[in-house]
This record gives sequence, structure tokens and C-alpha cells, in this order.
Amino acid sequence: MSSKEVILTQSGLKKLEEELTHLKSVKRREVAARIKTAISFGDLSENAEYDNAKNEQAFIEGKIITLEKMLRNARLIEDDEVSKDIVGIGCTVKLQDMETDEVMEFTIVGTAESDPANNRISNESPVGQSIIGYPVGAEVDVKVPAGTIKYKILEIK
Repeated sequence: MSSKEVILTQSGLKKLEEELTHLKSVKRREVAARIKTAISFGDLSENAEYDNAKNEQAFIEGKIITLEKMLRNARLIEDDEVSKDIVGIGCTVKLQDMETDEVMEFTIVGTAESDPANNRISNESPVGQSIIGYPVGAEVDVKVPAGTIKYKILEIK
């Protein structure tokens, strides 16, 4: 069974590795201590602390497995691979909405790093998919649920 490639920037890789290390070294120990304490309360059949700790343990172990799988299937985008001529993963792009003249700036990242609240959009998002491969000055139509938005690429860095 093949797994989907996870595209990461250097900072995204570091963030995932740090999260995995934290889960394995800190969170596992914390939950194990909570389970041990809950067991000392006696009757496990009606022990909410024990149930909560076991549920958290299952969540943490699931997250660890997910992160390890992502890191195994990671493809790192190196800084020297990022073109300044056409939009690609790792680029920061300044776009202008041709209807409202609003200017916005996004960094195109893989789905594992996407964080729209911090202007980091996925290469698989409607905007990301639509602008990849275009140069500065191109006008691109982006299909969104509300219709189509036309953007002009002002800058790639």
C-alpha cells in the first residue's frame, strides 16, 4: 500500500519533528503518570480519570503513528528548489483580487503545513492549485464555491 507524499518546507519538517519528539518524550510520560494515579484510585469500571487518561493515551499514540508516517513519506522542498520566476511550493506570492483590488500575500506549502490564518495555503487549495506554474503578471481564474475569482500575480519571492 503506497502512501501519499507529504511535501514539506524545512520549517515544516522541523515543526513536525519537534511535535513528534514532544509527544514521545513528554506527553507519553504525562499520560502514563495519569494512568498510574487513576489506577491507584481503585475500581477501574467507574473511574473517569482512568477512562480519560486511556482515551488521551490512544489519541497520542494515534498522532505519533500519523506523524511518523508523514515523516516517512516526506519530500523536502529545499530553498534552492524554490523558483522566483514561477509560482511553486515554498514561494511567497503577492496576489491582487482584480474585482476588489485587494492585495494579499500567501506562502504556498504542502497540506501538512497549511495554516490559512497565518497566510500559509496548501498547494491543493483552490487558490494554490490555480496559481502554481504561473509567472509574475499572470492573471489566473480561481474556482471557489461562490464562483470564480480573478487574481493577478504581483510578486513571487
